[in-house]
Amino acid sequence: MAAAETIQVGGPAPYVVTVGCGVAGQVASAAHGALRVGLIHGSEPAQALARIQRVLTAAGHEVTSIPVPDGESGKTLAVAQQCWNALGRNGFTRSDVIVGFGGGAVTDLAGFVAATWLRGVGLINLPTTLLGMVDAAVGGKTAINVAAGKNLVGAFHPPVAVIADLDLLGTLPESEYRSGLAEVVKCGFIADPVILDLLATDPTGLAQRSELVVRAVRVKAEVVSEDLTDVGRREMLNYGHTLGHAIESACDYSVRHGEAIAIGMVFAAQLARHCGLLDRASASRHRELIAAMGLPTTHGAPLADLLARMRMDKKARGNALRFVVLEGIARPRILESPDIELIEAAYADLIPT
Repeated sequence: MAAAETIQVGGPAPYVVTVGCGVAGQVASAAHGALRVGLIHGSEPAQALARIQRVLTAAGHEVTSIPVPDGESGKTLAVAQQCWNALGRNGFTRSDVIVGFGGGAVTDLAGFVAATWLRGVGLINLPTTLLGMVDAAVGGKTAINVAAGKNLVGAFHPPVAVIADLDLLGTLPESEYRSGLAEVVKCGFIADPVILDLLATDPTGLAQRSELVVRAVRVKAEVVSEDLTDVGRREMLNYGHTLGHAIESACDYSVRHGEAIAIGMVFAAQLARHCGLLDRASASRHRELIAAMGLPTTHGAPLADLLARMRMDKKARGNALRFVVLEGIARPRILESPDIELIEAAYADLIPT
């Protein structure tokens, strides 16, 4: 078995992301010093969840299991309140910790619960999906959804540790795995072209899975170390997310996050091309590579509804729409208030023919 890789995330509350096979058991050492562990988890993978509970109990921790719905349906105020109530019933104090064990939605919720319980307790993220490993579990963003949109209520609350056990990906459905690859390829487009080369050779990402995960985490770690609270460079991590989040919300989350972000990246590339910022070959590379990875590149819903939802995006300022676009591969920038005709032209490129 290859040695685990550790990636340091800096900033005001530094921590380490551990990536490797068979590393989930490190959760016990990460929780050292806490009497109680609140294990917020989804439904899968059940066998791995049982192992985590045994490891924590054997290390002397009092484990409170807090099951939550899988996916975006669990990221609600009502579910967060159920978690708070469980912590209250079991006497959780500021020296205790929360472990988020599940996909990106579960770790988002667990982070929000940890950030708000007693104004902040320790958080350990143990993601079980590719999306969680390379994106949601790293970076300190926590959130729940509200009727107005996705992730609009939340807090910045860095974890004390992130443990990405690649063995957990073995039970992941193929569609969920592909969804996670969208966040991997995003890191290639905005910062690390080697990722694009690896995926061009193997669009499944299976042959170089460990390297892809490590490279994607390094991209995110570098950015959030410099900008924790989304006031500058961190916005670049939202490449494809302005339209992507609008699609998710409009479809009531029936479209997976990675699928929506894939469409959003194709749109962002076309928008940059129509604005004269990105060459045609680089824009075409988006569509070709994303399609080869088995992710969608088209969308035919009415633009008007999506525009309204995009105006609620976290990057929006006042009435100004702002998009992350590229001036070239690994050269991201913010595009503010593009003409509506350019947005319409870019979106027309997504409509299935």
